[in-house]
Order: sequence, then C-alpha cells, then structure tokens
Amino acid sequence: MRKCHHTIPVTHWIARRLPVPIACEFSFDSADPLAVALLFDSEGEYPVRWVFARELLSEGLAARSGQGDVAVWPEYDEDGDRSLWIQVGNARHTALFEMPAQPVAQWLAHCYAMVPRGEELAHVDWDQLTQLIQ
Repeated sequence: MRKCHHTIPVTHWIARRLPVPIACEFSFDSADPLAVALLFDSEGEYPVRWVFARELLSEGLAARSGQGDVAVWPEYDEDGDRSLWIQVGNARHTALFEMPAQPVAQWLAHCYAMVPRGEELAHVDWDQLTQLIQ
C-alpha cells in the first residue's frame, strides 16, 4: 500500500466577491485506487473532507466533469493559465473552490504512476470478496 499527499493553496469563494485563501490537502491511497480525497481547509479549525472518483478529477482537468455532489472544470485566463474549479455539495449547500491546475495535474500524474489507469482493480482478491458475500 502506497500513499501520495500534496497540499496546495486554494481559494474558497464564499461569495462572488469574497475569496478566502485556505490550504487543501490532496491524498491518494493505492489501497483505494479509484478514489481521491480532498481535505479543504486542512490547516484550519474545521477541515472538510470529500472523497470522489480519481477519474472525475482527471477528466475535470480537461473539461467539465461530474454530476451530483461534485463537479470539476478547468478555466483559462487571458494569459492562457489554467485554473481548476471544484464545486462540492448539494442543491441547498454548495462550496466553490479555485486552484492552480498545474500542481493538481502533477500530483495526479504521480498517482497514476503508482496505479496506472485501467489497473485499479488488478490486485483485488475476488475470491476473498466472493466469500464475504456468501
């Protein structure tokens, strides 16, 4: 089992004109290779953890991705620099975060080097899981 963590500064947009800088810890565990975890405000008093599909984050680096509680999309500024936006929550309560895309892409590439795309289930002990079901 291998793990990969990376903390980057992000902006939590409380309102259209109220950006709040916070730290966000990205984590990946090869024991759960289909998921990534984000710990928003990781250095704060009330951190919030979201776990969602690694593939959703990967797809969100290129185009809008996600339905339901998590949506991810890129946005480019006039200089061509890419930001990544992540919205979490439900229809009544959502939170919106903006972050530089490059460190997220680099961290994600390291995660895919640990467990390549398409090999996430290669080490599952299907016999053991079948016995648990029976």
